[in-house]
Amino acid sequence: MQAYPLLSRINGPADLKKLSLPELELVAAECRKRVIELVSINGGHFGSSLGVVEMTVALHHVYNSPMDRIIWDVGHQAYVHKILTGRMEQMHTNRQYGGIAGFPKRNESPHDAFDTGHASTSISAAAGLAAARDLAGRNEKIVAVIGDGSMTGGMAFEAMNHLGATKSDVLVILNDNQMAISPSTGGLKNYLVNIPLNKTYNKLRKFVWDSISLLNNDLGDTAKTAVHRLEDGIKAAFTPGAFFEALGFRYFGPIDGNNMDLMVKALREMHSLPHPKLLHVITTKGKGFKPAEDNQSKWHASSGGFDIETGKNLLGAAKPAPPKYQEVFGEALVELALKDDTIAAITAAMPSGTSLDLFQNAIPSRFYDVGIAEQHAVTFAAGLAAGGFKPVFAVYSTFLQRAFDQLIHDVALQNLHVVFAIDRAGLVGEDGPTHHGAFDLSFLHAVPNLVVMAPGDEQELRNMLYTALYEIRGPVAIRYPRGNGTGAVLHKEFTPVPVGKGRVLREGDSVALLGIGSMVRRAEETALLLEARGLNPMVCDMRFLKPLDTELLDAVAARCGHVVTIEENSVIGGLGSSVAEYLHQSNPEVRTAKFGLPDAFVTHGSMDELYREIGLDAGSIAEKVEKFCRAT
Repeated sequence: MQAYPLLSRINGPADLKKLSLPELELVAAECRKRVIELVSINGGHFGSSLGVVEMTVALHHVYNSPMDRIIWDVGHQAYVHKILTGRMEQMHTNRQYGGIAGFPKRNESPHDAFDTGHASTSISAAAGLAAARDLAGRNEKIVAVIGDGSMTGGMAFEAMNHLGATKSDVLVILNDNQMAISPSTGGLKNYLVNIPLNKTYNKLRKFVWDSISLLNNDLGDTAKTAVHRLEDGIKAAFTPGAFFEALGFRYFGPIDGNNMDLMVKALREMHSLPHPKLLHVITTKGKGFKPAEDNQSKWHASSGGFDIETGKNLLGAAKPAPPKYQEVFGEALVELALKDDTIAAITAAMPSGTSLDLFQNAIPSRFYDVGIAEQHAVTFAAGLAAGGFKPVFAVYSTFLQRAFDQLIHDVALQNLHVVFAIDRAGLVGEDGPTHHGAFDLSFLHAVPNLVVMAPGDEQELRNMLYTALYEIRGPVAIRYPRGNGTGAVLHKEFTPVPVGKGRVLREGDSVALLGIGSMVRRAEETALLLEARGLNPMVCDMRFLKPLDTELLDAVAARCGHVVTIEENSVIGGLGSSVAEYLHQSNPEVRTAKFGLPDAFVTHGSMDELYREIGLDAGSIAEKVEKFCRAT
């Protein structure tokens, strides 16, 4: 580890209050080096934390955490916050199994005011914390730092609309780096960009800020009022509609969020204002690490193993591996859309994360990035479907949770042909419980008219995408895991999958292992272990949760007295629940057991570590299945 002479003396925010401005700048430089060093080894979210270094140091210099509450939207911009709040010595465990989390967590530190992992939640949480403070008669300050495209989420505006009406003392810092994971899109992005680029506005703004700084001197009330009116007039002239002011916020900025002097001065001004206010700061994502500044999308996050000076990969060429599921999906969708001009693709600020950037590059006219707005994305897709198109909404499982009502009310109720390509279904590793796709089979299971399927390999994914687009007329969901495929041979042609039909992969008569999606391969691995223990297991790839293949289940029940389901989804409400319910009614003599994700939030760590912890590795499953079979 590099030497950090100043940073090593910072045990908490109180230590920052003793430092001069030049010393704060040195602390910021050391924080930036430490973040680069950490991510070069362990991987993690990168560009966002580098962009907010000065802002974070200034915040903890001016405000008094943990009494004052600072909420970090999304949370992946909080690495420096963690370094400065007593976790410097633990940061080497960031995102590692048993170590600290990559996002703020209340049970990790009193300085983490609110757990965050999804976007656009910070202002709502801040409003609630402020209401609790006001009701209790306390006087702590509440700060919400929102950025990385999170302001495009409708929830942020709902919260601002409410908070502005309460007149409560809350500071919202809009960290404007014009990026989410990929460049931000939409009218709000253009609105925010136009403000700092207006030279006349900036000259007048400087005059106003210089004038405001005089308010601490002996200006009379008339002079103070005149300066404030001038400020309001300038903003009304150069910010169309005075948007934030109309919501009840005093708007300040934009200022350079990577300038320590400006940040400290601005935050001191904000600290004394007893009403809702928004400080608009401009930061550079990846600041201080040239590769990340030059390619902000690529360096949003890193898997580690790079040179801290150049960004060059130190791990050598990756071993040949099967393509990622998301890549197989993206390429297949482009292939089909080039032949069918009714196919459209939708993402909620995740074009590269879902591989829809392939579609964006190939067919930009039918590609839509709606920003971090999953609810809008689903209803927008419903509108496209009602207009005669075949919309495909690619979304991480954990983010689809945010649009459950729209899926029911706007898509399924009308039986509209919308395809949901659900990426990152199941565990995702080091990002942890906010990002695990643990519940989609369960919540989708309850929705009428919806077909739900999961491929056991990457060729099945291609075939299921074709099936979803051309063999089904209502809503359909395809869920697939993060990471590389199984190595299945990919065929150029698409073969429709019989809707609602599973398949037998291995004959047997002692116990039936029913897998779905990523757990089909796990079922086959388990079968080999059980065979070595003297059992003769059958293995089935169920492929569909809805409609359930009851004919296959009847055939399985006729052969095997024990049936085991294996799924990378909550054991409550998914495949296991569906199979057990059916067999209880049709073949009550058959004994059933369910294996899946526990009724708990799974921690962060490598996939192998997490599978072992929850007993979803092949060895653990085989041991439990053998006991299950021998005991009954």
